[in-house]
Amino acid sequence: MITRMTRYSFILLSGEKEGFLSHLRELGLMDITRSVKPIDAKSSSMLDTATSLSALIQKLEALDIPGEGSSFVISSEVEKSLPTAATAAFTRLSALEASLAAAEKDAAAKRPWGDFSTEKIKALEAVGFKIRYHAVTAKAFKEEWAEQYPLQKISESDGKIYFVTVSDSLVDIPEVPAPSGSFVEAEKEAETIRGEIAAVQRELAAIKKHLPEIRAEYDKALSDLDLYLAGEASVSAAEDTIVTFEGFAPTESDGAVTSFLEECGVFYLKEAARVEENPPIKFKNNRFVRMFEVLTDMYGRPSYDGFDPTPFISIFFLLFFAFCMGDAGYGLILILVGFALKKVESFRSLAPLVVTLGIGTTLVGFFFHTFFSMNIANWSIFAPVKWMFLPDHLFGLSSFDAAMVLAILIGVFHICLAMIVKTIAATRARGFLESLGTWGWTLLIVGGVIVGGIALTGVISSEVTKWVIIVLGVLSALGIFLFNNIHRNPLVNIGSGLWETYNTVTGLLGDVLSYLRLYALGLAGAKLGEAFNAIGTMVLGDGSSVVPWIAFILIVVVGHTLNLAMCALGAFVHPLRLNFLEFFKNSGYEASGRSFNPLKYNNK
Repeated sequence: MITRMTRYSFILLSGEKEGFLSHLRELGLMDITRSVKPIDAKSSSMLDTATSLSALIQKLEALDIPGEGSSFVISSEVEKSLPTAATAAFTRLSALEASLAAAEKDAAAKRPWGDFSTEKIKALEAVGFKIRYHAVTAKAFKEEWAEQYPLQKISESDGKIYFVTVSDSLVDIPEVPAPSGSFVEAEKEAETIRGEIAAVQRELAAIKKHLPEIRAEYDKALSDLDLYLAGEASVSAAEDTIVTFEGFAPTESDGAVTSFLEECGVFYLKEAARVEENPPIKFKNNRFVRMFEVLTDMYGRPSYDGFDPTPFISIFFLLFFAFCMGDAGYGLILILVGFALKKVESFRSLAPLVVTLGIGTTLVGFFFHTFFSMNIANWSIFAPVKWMFLPDHLFGLSSFDAAMVLAILIGVFHICLAMIVKTIAATRARGFLESLGTWGWTLLIVGGVIVGGIALTGVISSEVTKWVIIVLGVLSALGIFLFNNIHRNPLVNIGSGLWETYNTVTGLLGDVLSYLRLYALGLAGAKLGEAFNAIGTMVLGDGSSVVPWIAFILIVVVGHTLNLAMCALGAFVHPLRLNFLEFFKNSGYEASGRSFNPLKYNNK
């Protein structure tokens, strides 16, 4: 449901602007018409600050150092500027990790040469003996080299033999560059860097404990940016001595807003918001429907004279998601995942939605008598409630799977509902006479479906059905071909009606068939799950030993985990498509509105 808005116009002295906006921010009910993007260098800088804080918060949240940070004490100076300290620490950590990678690479290169004294080598070279380093493959190494030269094998690694020769003359063996130091020295350097990394990690872990303060600073940065943009949205007049503002507040809050403005002593005018003013859109829904507002916002909010599609999305997205999953076992897993998400700060807001989708999947999966791709219809424990399970066939259509027929029926109902919603919305926005064309199509299609369904039950005779269809056809034709625009030439209306008929007839069949994806996705997930069950059962055999049981558990757990992930992805995307394309197209929904964004403190 779209909340009605009241438009407020304010006139005040230029010097009172900042104080007035600060008071409005405390009120938290007024949406000042303003830009949502930076408009100058200052606002760009403020946005950069907020963006940096957001990235820093994400990095701190991802930081996982169990048991660390308790021994690190943050100084009072650091505590005054936690974001700066955290950013500097991450910069040091990045540099140290790069140094560690280089040190470990150096140590790996020196490892085959072992530990040696560089001083003794320099002493040998001082008296004329040259230490030469060699590394050849084991196949290329020749034992006679040891008889020709003073040779000492150092190590053999990765199919190579590392050795040195000591000679005052050239040696006829390929040489490699001399190591700059011993492996022990390189490893000590790497260990030193590891210690420095651990110290920085402890510092970051200690800073992470102050994450609420950093989030508060981020909220303040966003709030200050919002306040600045609102201030810059004012219009100056009378040689910049006065400024004017425009804002919107929910009509239901008129009393609180008016009382607040009277206390501030500001001059204002108010009137009911009009469509052409593009007032912000605020939804007013119950707790269940509010969970699905995030899906509506993915497409866009409606215009002020439109309708809120969220109640319809809440029902049909849940139904379509559960239909695509179609497994009670997967539904139980989603419920557990939803409860787990409540403990994760960044996903806590989505937890109720995941739990709700899990409950819906469990109920629909039980109706489809499927539990981890197993058919529970024949389980004796469910014999008393077997009547609740979906039968193999519906309406005697033995050639078609019941789930497929059900998907088509749901699609027909969904599209018919969309057309009814479109007709009601058009009548409310433009009046009955201006929406006769819409009424014609709704009477023809929705009325035809209803009459056809009643006729199939045998409640009315074929003769009555024929006359009802004729009446519906005549009335629909009048709206579609003659009165689709009462201000236009009838001949033009006929041409327009023919073109719309072509588009509707060709598009409607495709729209209905699109709902077969519900059946196809559910079937694909069920068959893939059955395949994993069958493979696991074959591996298990008679289960006479432990090893087959371990293999069985691994196959089933890993297989169903992958299947659940793929099913969840498809069950999210395709129901969205059915709502965003099929339902929105047939309901005439247009996402041309903007969200209600009152001036307030973000942490309120």
